Amino acid sequence: MCAAIMATKFPDAPKIGMVSLGCPKNLVDSERILTKLRSDGYQMSADYAGADVVLVNTCGFLDSAKEESLEAIGEAMAENGRVIVTGCMGDEADLIRAKFPQVLAVTGAHQYEQVVNAVHDASPPVPNAFVDLVPEGGLKLTPRHYSYLKISEGCNHRCSFCIIPSIRGDLVSRRIDAVLREAEKLVAAGTRELLVISQDTSAYGVDTRHEARSWKGRDVRAHMTDMARELGQLRTAEGRAPWVRLHYVYPYPHVDQVIPLMADGLLTPYLDIPFQHAAPSVLKAMKRPANEAKVLDRIHKWRSICPDITIRSTFVVGFPGETEADFQYLLDWLDEAQLDRVGAFRFEPVEGAAANALPGAVPDEVKEERYQRIMEKTAAISAAKLSAKVGRVLPVIVDEVGEPDEEDGSIGATARSQADAPEIDGNVFLRDVGEGRKAGDMIDVTIEDADEHDLYGVPV
Repeated sequence: MCAAIMATKFPDAPKIGMVSLGCPKNLVDSERILTKLRSDGYQMSADYAGADVVLVNTCGFLDSAKEESLEAIGEAMAENGRVIVTGCMGDEADLIRAKFPQVLAVTGAHQYEQVVNAVHDASPPVPNAFVDLVPEGGLKLTPRHYSYLKISEGCNHRCSFCIIPSIRGDLVSRRIDAVLREAEKLVAAGTRELLVISQDTSAYGVDTRHEARSWKGRDVRAHMTDMARELGQLRTAEGRAPWVRLHYVYPYPHVDQVIPLMADGLLTPYLDIPFQHAAPSVLKAMKRPANEAKVLDRIHKWRSICPDITIRSTFVVGFPGETEADFQYLLDWLDEAQLDRVGAFRFEPVEGAAANALPGAVPDEVKEERYQRIMEKTAAISAAKLSAKVGRVLPVIVDEVGEPDEEDGSIGATARSQADAPEIDGNVFLRDVGEGRKAGDMIDVTIEDADEHDLYGVPV
């Protein structure tokens, strides 16, 4: 009997390759698709050659992102030939099929069932009841120690430069108990940093009128502040509070309520707020809230409550109608706001965006000149803020541990402080971390040096 079982040869499972482009929200979509396919018996392929089907999860936010997506589709077609396209560019199926008529299927953003069905059609699964196919918590495309927690889809804003609502629809919030259950499972599976993401985290639950659900024997509302408070109660297997980082937070009044949670250590003292601009006329043209003066007052208040808070934002330069005076207003506003982390983008017309019809197009050379000026300004602010951290002891999370030095055997590591979100902010480069350190370790370090974007230190 045992020998017969041992001699049984199970059929090979089809293999899936994945190319995931764009923002963390797309990455979460990719993880969900792969988790479902893994549960259906598929294996994952690390290269084109070994894949029976390649999935390309596209980004369509900017024309440059669309070009990158089309290049990725072309590469997958050339290297493999059996390609399914999904994601934000799925709404432009005619364009994709005109350029690549042999693609197997095209589906839209977060259309998980359609993607999985397309894979089933292209390469049917091979049932195998003897194998445990899906790890606890599902498949992840990020390192084990940090995870993205998507709380909603879509957006109710109609910013003139953005086509996300036409791609992903209006706001649809997840149930609060489902969000908290996923977070709990992720932490139990080894996640030590949760990155809360959506198109508009502050609006979470608006569409459900902040419907309450039972969680741990009490009612919890689908509201950003309630969610944040509950996430702050999570603990790792070692009894430590995981870092909980809030992204894409619009500065609605109730955002003020999460700052004390940061001061109390329940949330990572970090807010990612997409301000986009500061000049009132530009904000009006963008169809964004034009309350930049009140925002400055609130930033000062937030820092008085939680001095270590890090505020990150992104800005668009060269928006149609932006004058030199508007741009200088933005630079002066940044001098006052002293934001810790800043990214900037040159305005790009995107097909379907209302901003394309606005008068006063800014020449490319002016966009470039303004981009360089804002990056110079924000780099100087960042350098000063990081320099002030030299000599302090800060907690960090280790992302990668290097190999021992050939000469003296010393080991370095790349880590991040609470002021640094993965992939978009700076790093803390460590020396002499000693043996036995691994990715995900949370340790205290003394900061020894700094530059415009990164810190350098040594474990305490």
